[in-house]
Amino acid sequence: MAGNTISNGALSRPPTGIRVIVVGAGFGGLGAAIECHRQGHDVEVYEAFPELKQLGDIISFGPNAGRIFYRWSGGKIARRMRALSIDLRKYGFNIHKYDTGEIVINQKTPEYSVEAPNFNGHRGELHKVVFNYAKDDLGIPIHLGNRISTYFEDDDESGIVLESGARVCAHVVIAADGVRSKARKSVLGYEDKPKSSGYAVWRAWFPNKDMIADPLTAQYCENGDTFNGWIGPDMHFQVLILDDEVFSTIKNGSDCCWVLTHPDEHDIDESWSFPGKLSEVKEAIKDWDPMCTRIVSKTPEEMLVDWKLVYRDPLPTWVSPKARILLLGDSAHPFLPTSAQGATQALEDGVCIAACLRKGGKENIPTSVRAHEKIRYDRVRATQKTGESTRDMWHKTDWEKVKENPEIIQFPRQDWIFDFDTEKNVEEMYDEVVKALSG
Repeated sequence: MAGNTISNGALSRPPTGIRVIVVGAGFGGLGAAIECHRQGHDVEVYEAFPELKQLGDIISFGPNAGRIFYRWSGGKIARRMRALSIDLRKYGFNIHKYDTGEIVINQKTPEYSVEAPNFNGHRGELHKVVFNYAKDDLGIPIHLGNRISTYFEDDDESGIVLESGARVCAHVVIAADGVRSKARKSVLGYEDKPKSSGYAVWRAWFPNKDMIADPLTAQYCENGDTFNGWIGPDMHFQVLILDDEVFSTIKNGSDCCWVLTHPDEHDIDESWSFPGKLSEVKEAIKDWDPMCTRIVSKTPEEMLVDWKLVYRDPLPTWVSPKARILLLGDSAHPFLPTSAQGATQALEDGVCIAACLRKGGKENIPTSVRAHEKIRYDRVRATQKTGESTRDMWHKTDWEKVKENPEIIQFPRQDWIFDFDTEKNVEEMYDEVVKALSG
């Protein structure tokens, strides 16, 4: 691996000599690679997909992620992402009662500092910015089309075996390869299969020309970026309309994105992504505000996906027996969308492990990996639970109490999540945690 010269972002770090393999080129894997580069480690990324595809729908990053992005090249990457993001500061979030359609409350979008922005945008476009930054700006080697057969480790190194038979070695492997991670067996010593959470999400993203053509739905398309949600028994329906000036690079116009979280009845054994059926969506919301059905009716069925929300019991550890393989992001702790923190917590993981490895140095990698887990574990578990509590708050709403205080139905924005500075946290906690581990 080529040596890194660290001269970007908020910090400059000399090379550590630590070689890192990152498996997975999603936000978590790329974030970990970029942070390892910032901290002076030698890093390469291996990804199964043969090419980058700008797929997906909406993704959210809170200011705790924005703080991380802002440190990359002195704010340059945050500015690129901000230009592609939805701006809801004027419109806010209209929360509707599911049956009457009345707006119960308009939740204002807070102003965040330049150093800790928030982002809501198309997953594919924002991912492309991060991917190109890692590959082109920083020169991090990213090997596409390389599927992993297995992982290995001993006292001195770890690595991966590709399906081609090639072995690649490093001092530590970060497995950011999602809920199907093959590294989980190396960490736990047994297969840990995902379970159904009991819920799935119908999701769609499509040009909204039919929305604009209909006088009844055009209202959502004439006020810049708009965000509306209908909250009802055991389901919630969220609709984002994107202004013409946003996302023009790949879609050339104004778009509609909607997601509907609903009880799930499909079998999890083989797949958790299915083609969606408009007839099933309409049946589910037949007793809801007719506007919901009207919006859904504008959706081309080929653009509809039914995405299973998987669940895993909390893993006893994210760290392999010799502490040279680490699970990161969804491979360690999948989140529900109602947390709006899954990708952000994966980014925090990357910041933490990169900083821990620097502080421990090349001779103390297993200790640094275990310290990372100790620093991150409780925060991640607490943040995961917000996804469950928000879902339950919406799906089991007491509308009489909402009449008395509409604010109780607002999407939670907790300071303890958003104000967190992961890199600062490592600086403050690392020595104390290492001392406890060796005690």
